[in-house]
Amino acid sequence: MERRTFVNNTALLAIAISTSSFIRFDGHNFVGDCETTTDILGPFYRPNSPLRHNLSINGESGDAIELVGKINHNDCTTPYSKAKIELWHCDAKGVYDNTSQEYRYRGTTFSDLNGDYKFNTILPVPYDIGNGTIRPAHFHMMISAEGYQPLVTQLYFVGDDYIEKDETASSPSAKKRILDVVRLGNGNKKVVVDVNMSQNLSPESAAINKLVGVYTDDKKLLKKVFFNKDNALWMKNELFGVNFNYMGDNTFTLPGVDIKNKLSYHFEILSLHTTRLTISELDHNGKKQVQVLTKEKV
Repeated sequence: MERRTFVNNTALLAIAISTSSFIRFDGHNFVGDCETTTDILGPFYRPNSPLRHNLSINGESGDAIELVGKINHNDCTTPYSKAKIELWHCDAKGVYDNTSQEYRYRGTTFSDLNGDYKFNTILPVPYDIGNGTIRPAHFHMMISAEGYQPLVTQLYFVGDDYIEKDETASSPSAKKRILDVVRLGNGNKKVVVDVNMSQNLSPESAAINKLVGVYTDDKKLLKKVFFNKDNALWMKNELFGVNFNYMGDNTFTLPGVDIKNKLSYHFEILSLHTTRLTISELDHNGKKQVQVLTKEKV
Protein backbone atom coordinates (compact mmCIF):
# COMPACT_ATOMS: atom_id res chain seq x y z
CA MET A 1 0.00 0.00 0.00
CA GLU A 2 1.27 3.48 -0.83
CA ARG A 3 2.38 5.38 2.24
CA ARG A 4 -0.14 8.11 3.09
CA THR A 5 -0.48 10.61 5.87
CA PHE A 6 -3.12 10.32 8.53
CA VAL A 7 -4.87 13.40 7.21
CA ASN A 8 -5.21 11.89 3.74
CA ASN A 9 -6.54 8.65 5.17
CA THR A 10 -9.19 10.23 7.33
CA ALA A 11 -11.63 13.13 7.39
CA LEU A 12 -10.89 15.70 10.08
CA LEU A 13 -13.12 18.26 11.73
CA ALA A 14 -12.07 21.59 13.26
CA ILE A 15 -13.86 22.17 16.55
CA ALA A 16 -13.10 22.56 20.28
CA ILE A 17 -13.85 24.26 23.60
CA SER A 18 -12.42 27.27 25.48
CA THR A 19 -13.10 29.66 28.38
CA SER A 20 -12.94 33.41 29.05
CA SER A 21 -13.78 35.20 25.84
CA PHE A 22 -14.75 38.17 23.72
CA ILE A 23 -16.83 38.34 20.52
CA ARG A 24 -15.78 39.17 16.97
CA PHE A 25 -17.59 39.42 13.60
CA ASP A 26 -16.33 37.02 10.91
CA GLY A 27 -18.14 38.78 8.05
CA HIS A 28 -21.23 36.62 8.36
CA ASN A 29 -21.90 35.98 12.05
CA PHE A 30 -20.75 37.01 15.49
CA VAL A 31 -18.48 34.24 16.79
CA GLY A 32 -16.32 33.77 19.84
CA ASP A 33 -12.60 34.41 19.81
CA CYS A 34 -12.03 32.76 23.16
CA GLU A 35 -8.71 32.11 24.81
CA THR A 36 -8.16 28.37 25.25
CA THR A 37 -7.68 27.49 28.89
CA THR A 38 -7.11 23.76 28.86
CA ASP A 39 -4.88 22.12 31.45
CA ILE A 40 -3.40 18.69 32.14
CA LEU A 41 -5.91 15.97 32.96
CA GLY A 42 -3.72 14.57 35.73
CA PRO A 43 -3.48 10.92 36.75
CA PHE A 44 -6.63 10.76 38.88
CA TYR A 45 -9.50 10.93 36.38
CA ARG A 46 -12.22 8.26 36.82
CA PRO A 47 -15.06 7.95 34.28
CA ASN A 48 -18.69 7.29 35.19
CA SER A 49 -18.83 9.42 38.33
CA PRO A 50 -22.37 9.60 39.82
CA LEU A 51 -24.92 12.04 38.44
CA ARG A 52 -25.06 14.60 41.28
CA HIS A 53 -24.17 18.20 41.94
CA ASN A 54 -23.83 17.90 45.72
CA LEU A 55 -20.47 16.31 46.56
CA SER A 56 -20.47 17.27 50.24
CA ILE A 57 -19.95 14.44 52.72
CA ASN A 58 -21.42 14.61 56.23
CA GLY A 59 -18.80 14.55 58.96
CA GLU A 60 -15.93 15.38 56.63
CA SER A 61 -13.69 18.39 57.28
CA GLY A 62 -13.16 21.14 54.72
CA ASP A 63 -14.49 24.57 53.78
CA ALA A 64 -17.88 24.38 52.06
CA ILE A 65 -17.87 25.97 48.61
CA GLU A 66 -20.31 26.47 45.73
CA LEU A 67 -18.91 26.21 42.19
CA VAL A 68 -21.26 27.81 39.64
CA GLY A 69 -21.10 29.01 36.07
CA LYS A 70 -22.56 28.93 32.58
CA ILE A 71 -21.75 26.96 29.42
CA ASN A 72 -22.08 28.99 26.19
CA HIS A 73 -21.83 28.29 22.47
CA ASN A 74 -18.97 29.71 20.40
CA ASP A 75 -20.59 33.14 20.19
CA CYS A 76 -19.76 33.26 23.90
CA THR A 77 -23.29 34.39 24.81
CA THR A 78 -25.82 31.74 23.64
CA PRO A 79 -26.39 29.18 26.42
CA TYR A 80 -25.45 25.56 25.73
CA SER A 81 -27.95 23.22 27.41
CA LYS A 82 -27.22 19.61 28.32
CA ALA A 83 -23.44 19.97 28.31
CA LYS A 84 -21.90 17.27 30.51
CA ILE A 85 -19.74 18.64 33.33
CA GLU A 86 -17.53 16.30 35.38
CA LEU A 87 -15.84 17.58 38.55
CA TRP A 88 -13.30 15.84 40.78
CA HIS A 89 -10.81 16.93 43.44
CA CYS A 90 -8.96 15.83 46.56
CA ASP A 91 -10.36 15.84 50.08
CA ALA A 92 -9.31 18.15 52.94
CA LYS A 93 -6.22 15.95 53.49
CA GLY A 94 -5.07 16.13 49.87
CA VAL A 95 -6.19 12.58 49.02
CA TYR A 96 -8.17 11.47 45.94
CA ASP A 97 -10.70 8.63 46.03
CA ASN A 98 -9.36 6.44 43.24
CA THR A 99 -10.95 3.12 44.15
CA SER A 100 -14.15 3.25 46.19
CA GLN A 101 -17.64 2.96 44.73
CA GLU A 102 -18.61 6.10 46.66
CA TYR A 103 -16.65 8.27 44.19
CA ARG A 104 -15.93 10.71 46.99
CA TYR A 105 -15.62 14.31 45.76
CA ARG A 106 -16.42 13.21 42.22
CA GLY A 107 -19.64 14.00 40.37
CA THR A 108 -21.32 14.69 37.05
CA THR A 109 -24.01 17.22 36.18
CA PHE A 110 -25.52 18.80 33.04
CA SER A 111 -26.10 22.43 32.15
CA ASP A 112 -29.76 23.51 32.16
CA LEU A 113 -31.71 25.36 29.45
CA ASN A 114 -29.94 28.59 30.43
CA GLY A 115 -26.54 26.91 30.29
CA ASP A 116 -26.17 27.11 34.07
CA TYR A 117 -24.51 24.46 36.23
CA LYS A 118 -23.71 24.15 39.94
CA PHE A 119 -21.70 21.98 42.33
CA ASN A 120 -21.70 22.03 46.15
CA THR A 121 -18.53 20.59 47.63
CA ILE A 122 -15.48 21.59 49.69
CA LEU A 123 -12.47 23.68 48.79
CA PRO A 124 -9.56 21.37 47.86
CA VAL A 125 -6.15 21.85 49.47
CA PRO A 126 -2.55 21.85 48.19
CA TYR A 127 -0.79 18.49 48.40
CA ASP A 128 2.70 16.98 48.10
CA ILE A 129 3.38 15.03 44.89
CA GLY A 130 6.84 13.92 45.99
CA ASN A 131 10.35 15.33 46.26
CA GLY A 132 8.98 18.25 48.23
CA THR A 133 6.91 19.48 45.27
CA ILE A 134 3.54 20.91 46.29
CA ARG A 135 0.67 21.26 43.85
CA PRO A 136 -1.58 24.26 44.49
CA ALA A 137 -5.21 23.59 45.42
CA HIS A 138 -7.34 22.95 42.35
CA PHE A 139 -10.56 21.59 40.89
CA HIS A 140 -10.44 19.26 37.89
CA MET A 141 -13.17 19.68 35.27
CA MET A 142 -14.05 17.94 32.02
CA ILE A 143 -16.83 19.43 29.88
CA SER A 144 -18.27 17.39 27.01
CA ALA A 145 -20.74 18.83 24.50
CA GLU A 146 -21.94 17.33 21.24
CA GLY A 147 -20.09 18.85 18.29
CA TYR A 148 -17.15 20.05 20.36
CA GLN A 149 -13.88 18.60 21.58
CA PRO A 150 -14.04 17.89 25.35
CA LEU A 151 -12.51 20.59 27.52
CA VAL A 152 -10.14 19.36 30.21
CA THR A 153 -9.10 22.02 32.67
CA GLN A 154 -8.07 22.86 36.23
CA LEU A 155 -9.24 25.77 38.36
CA TYR A 156 -6.91 27.46 40.83
CA PHE A 157 -7.53 30.03 43.55
CA VAL A 158 -6.27 33.55 44.17
CA GLY A 159 -3.85 33.76 47.09
CA ASP A 160 -2.47 30.22 46.83
CA ASP A 161 1.24 30.45 47.65
CA TYR A 162 2.09 27.39 45.54
CA ILE A 163 0.84 28.70 42.18
CA GLU A 164 4.02 30.61 41.35
CA LYS A 165 6.19 27.48 41.56
CA ASP A 166 3.76 25.19 39.73
CA GLU A 167 4.56 24.76 36.01
CA THR A 168 0.95 24.49 34.84
CA ALA A 169 -0.74 26.87 37.27
CA SER A 170 1.83 29.62 36.60
CA SER A 171 1.66 29.37 32.80
CA PRO A 172 0.21 32.41 30.95
CA SER A 173 -2.75 30.33 29.72
CA ALA A 174 -3.81 29.66 33.32
CA LYS A 175 -4.17 33.30 34.39
CA LYS A 176 -7.92 33.44 33.82
CA ARG A 177 -8.35 30.16 35.68
CA ILE A 178 -6.94 31.54 38.92
CA LEU A 179 -10.25 32.45 40.51
CA ASP A 180 -11.48 34.62 43.35
CA VAL A 181 -13.06 32.76 46.25
CA VAL A 182 -15.98 34.87 47.46
CA ARG A 183 -17.24 34.49 51.01
CA LEU A 184 -21.04 34.31 51.24
CA GLY A 185 -23.21 35.67 54.02
CA ASN A 186 -23.81 32.20 55.48
CA GLY A 187 -20.08 31.62 55.91
CA ASN A 188 -19.77 29.38 52.86
CA LYS A 189 -17.64 30.26 49.84
CA LYS A 190 -18.34 30.60 46.12
CA VAL A 191 -16.34 30.34 42.90
CA VAL A 192 -17.72 31.33 39.47
CA VAL A 193 -16.37 30.07 36.13
CA ASP A 194 -18.08 30.37 32.72
CA VAL A 195 -17.11 28.23 29.73
CA ASN A 196 -17.42 29.22 26.06
CA MET A 197 -16.93 27.21 22.87
CA SER A 198 -14.33 28.14 20.24
CA GLN A 199 -12.70 26.58 17.19
CA ASN A 200 -9.85 24.11 17.31
CA LEU A 201 -8.86 20.86 15.65
CA SER A 202 -10.59 17.60 16.45
CA PRO A 203 -10.38 14.38 14.43
CA GLU A 204 -13.48 12.34 13.73
CA SER A 205 -14.13 9.18 15.70
CA ALA A 206 -13.31 7.05 12.64
CA ALA A 207 -9.90 8.71 12.49
CA ILE A 208 -9.24 8.04 16.17
CA ASN A 209 -10.19 4.38 15.70
CA LYS A 210 -7.40 3.99 13.15
CA LEU A 211 -4.89 4.86 15.88
CA VAL A 212 -6.17 2.89 18.85
CA GLY A 213 -4.29 -0.21 19.92
CA VAL A 214 -1.13 -1.41 21.64
CA TYR A 215 2.20 0.18 20.67
CA THR A 216 5.61 -1.22 21.68
CA ASP A 217 9.24 -0.48 20.91
CA ASP A 218 11.54 -2.93 19.13
CA LYS A 219 12.74 -4.51 22.37
CA LYS A 220 9.22 -4.78 23.85
CA LEU A 221 10.37 -2.76 26.87
CA LEU A 222 8.04 0.19 26.35
CA LYS A 223 4.30 -0.24 25.92
CA LYS A 224 1.57 2.35 25.27
CA VAL A 225 -2.13 1.51 24.95
CA PHE A 226 -4.43 3.99 23.16
CA PHE A 227 -8.23 3.99 23.08
CA ASN A 228 -11.15 6.11 21.90
CA LYS A 229 -13.33 7.81 24.51
CA ASP A 230 -16.02 10.26 23.39
CA ASN A 231 -14.30 10.83 20.02
CA ALA A 232 -10.98 11.73 21.64
CA LEU A 233 -7.66 9.89 21.80
CA TRP A 234 -6.73 8.55 25.23
CA MET A 235 -3.77 6.58 26.59
CA LYS A 236 -4.22 4.15 29.46
CA ASN A 237 -2.55 4.71 32.82
CA GLU A 238 -2.75 2.93 36.19
CA LEU A 239 -6.17 4.37 37.07
CA PHE A 240 -7.95 4.99 33.75
CA GLY A 241 -6.10 7.13 31.24
CA VAL A 242 -4.95 10.54 29.97
CA ASN A 243 -6.42 12.37 26.98
CA PHE A 244 -4.78 14.14 24.06
CA ASN A 245 -5.48 17.23 21.97
CA TYR A 246 -5.06 17.10 18.19
CA MET A 247 -2.51 19.64 16.92
CA GLY A 248 -2.72 18.94 13.18
CA ASP A 249 -0.20 17.17 10.92
CA ASN A 250 -1.05 13.76 12.47
CA THR A 251 0.26 15.02 15.81
CA PHE A 252 -1.24 15.02 19.31
CA THR A 253 -0.14 16.53 22.60
CA LEU A 254 -1.42 16.66 26.16
CA PRO A 255 -3.81 19.42 27.27
CA GLY A 256 -1.93 22.19 29.04
CA VAL A 257 1.26 21.78 27.00
CA ASP A 258 1.75 25.21 25.44
CA ILE A 259 4.24 24.25 22.74
CA LYS A 260 3.70 21.25 20.46
CA ASN A 261 7.46 20.70 20.11
CA LYS A 262 7.80 20.30 23.87
CA LEU A 263 5.83 17.04 23.83
CA SER A 264 4.34 15.44 20.74
CA TYR A 265 2.88 12.10 19.69
CA HIS A 266 3.16 11.80 15.91
CA PHE A 267 1.37 8.94 14.12
CA GLU A 268 2.18 7.59 10.65
CA ILE A 269 -0.08 5.02 8.99
CA LEU A 270 2.44 3.07 6.89
CA SER A 271 0.09 0.35 5.65
CA LEU A 272 -3.20 -1.32 6.47
CA HIS A 273 -1.49 -3.23 9.26
CA THR A 274 1.32 -0.95 10.40
CA THR A 275 1.16 2.34 12.30
CA ARG A 276 4.26 4.02 13.70
CA LEU A 277 4.27 6.35 16.70
CA THR A 278 7.11 8.80 17.35
CA ILE A 279 7.12 10.39 20.82
CA SER A 280 9.27 13.52 21.05
CA GLU A 281 9.88 15.37 24.32
CA LEU A 282 12.28 18.02 25.55
CA ASP A 283 14.06 17.05 28.77
CA HIS A 284 14.95 19.45 31.58
CA ASN A 285 18.12 20.44 29.73
CA GLY A 286 16.23 21.30 26.55
CA LYS A 287 17.53 18.21 24.74
CA LYS A 288 15.09 16.38 22.49
CA GLN A 289 14.34 12.78 23.46
CA VAL A 290 12.71 10.52 20.85
CA GLN A 291 11.01 7.14 21.23
CA VAL A 292 9.65 5.13 18.29
CA LEU A 293 6.92 2.53 18.78
CA THR A 294 4.93 0.35 16.40
CA LYS A 295 1.32 -0.74 16.72
CA GLU A 296 0.99 -4.44 17.42
CA LYS A 297 -0.86 -6.43 14.78
CA VAL A 298 -4.33 -7.61 15.80
